[in-house]
Amino acid sequence: MVGAEAIGSAVYDAIVRAATTLRPDALAAMRDAEARERSPRGRAILGQLLENARIAADDAVPLCQDTGSVWVLLEVGESECVGGDVPAAVNAAVAAAYADAHLRMSIVRDALVDRTNTKDNTPAFIDIGFRSGTGVTVTVMLKGGGSDNASAVSMLAPGDGEDGVVRFVTETVARTGASACPPLLVGVGVGATFDKVASLAKRALLRPIGAPHPDPRVAALERRIAAEVEALGIGPGGLGGTVTALGVHVVTAPCHIASLPVAVNVGCSAVRSASVEVA
Repeated sequence: MVGAEAIGSAVYDAIVRAATTLRPDALAAMRDAEARERSPRGRAILGQLLENARIAADDAVPLCQDTGSVWVLLEVGESECVGGDVPAAVNAAVAAAYADAHLRMSIVRDALVDRTNTKDNTPAFIDIGFRSGTGVTVTVMLKGGGSDNASAVSMLAPGDGEDGVVRFVTETVARTGASACPPLLVGVGVGATFDKVASLAKRALLRPIGAPHPDPRVAALERRIAAEVEALGIGPGGLGGTVTALGVHVVTAPCHIASLPVAVNVGCSAVRSASVEVA
């Protein structure tokens, strides 16, 4: 059995790592972007982002002053039993990690009626899924306000098809991408329902940059969207250039015959996620 305390400990470790250490795939993608960026200003910005990542890792300080909301994905093995008050353990871990690592508290009590800061960055936003085997995979993503504000959901008509998906994603990035600290990682969800498609887009950000979708048809869609996004010329820092996105990741799912849900969840240049296996 995996206890709530062990899950809380994994959340704590993942928060500190994600806040201060750029994902290896994002670091490699940033270096590749610096090499192929044609704009001198764009290359300079990418160089500064790489230097920022080095300093953050060396000094154990945050990659970004906006240390984000905490999204926790728990993937529970189908043969595993989880005991204890998991939400309480996760929130206690969030509060402790944000205090110990001196991370900015950014969560308000209620979006509308009480926008006082909770002063410990709780509550976390928890999703639970299932996988084969035993144990629990704990994944934490720290999501800044700028990147989440650049995201969008649309319920397209089925007849809009792939062209409609490409158009919606491109228009979303064109409208909001410059304010989301590019170069971006663009997560795209297609399918499911209104409430689930945004989760697909967020989960798309977890795939390692440079790893194409295993279905060649979806991989081709990713390349098509990436080409459209790069053609926007937003560039590093939103100041123009060759590289607007480090990658475009698409996740698809079944949906109703009358629907074509699409969501875009934008990841900023500081793609902050980390996973811990709990046995």
